[in-house]
Amino acid sequence: MIHAARMAFADEIDDLQQDLLKMGSTVEQMLHKSIEALRTRNQDLAREAIAQDDVLDRYNLAVENKCLKLLALQQPMAHDLRAIAAAMKIVTDIERMGDYVVDIAKVAVRLSDTPLFKPLVNIPAMAELVKKMLHESLQAFVSRDLKLLQRVVDADDEIDRMDKSLSQSLIDYMKSDPTLTDQAVQLLLISRYLERLADHVTNVAERVYYMETGEARELHKHIGKSDS
Repeated sequence: MIHAARMAFADEIDDLQQDLLKMGSTVEQMLHKSIEALRTRNQDLAREAIAQDDVLDRYNLAVENKCLKLLALQQPMAHDLRAIAAAMKIVTDIERMGDYVVDIAKVAVRLSDTPLFKPLVNIPAMAELVKKMLHESLQAFVSRDLKLLQRVVDADDEIDRMDKSLSQSLIDYMKSDPTLTDQAVQLLLISRYLERLADHVTNVAERVYYMETGEARELHKHIGKSDS
């Protein structure tokens, strides 16, 4: 009887993990559409990304309800309890990521009527790195592979460098040609949104680290030391 109950609990945890993976995949799809909409000035594609935020909201509610049900009806052990707590935090971070991607899509709509004054290079590269970070952080949650977390932390540092570089470049454009200011400001916003997305992915990685170790730490400061 106890064995059967543990098997059922394990199945519910697996179901929870799959929902989080689907949420992450939805964010990746939204981000791809948003950046492609910006690149091609395609309003319809941007609006598709915005509409997918409703999917994230439904997943968010479903995951929260499943977590509460597990806490109420089961007696999770320490690690299982941390896994549920981590899932409840992670779902909030992913939902917030969706909000930032919607913000990017809205900028794409605003810029759709005018040609971009410079080729898009840094922004698509940042978006691809954010997608990779999110994928690896959620894989770490499912596989319990803490080695993946170091890659997430390193990628977040790279996103910060890219954001600073792009911001300075756009500021220089505005100084040299004030007519570019409106569009440059919009591109600055996208760069900042991508930096915020990376911060939320790093939060996810920190939830995974806590789940596995029981230690709440800022990974930028501690992950390398703890694994040495």
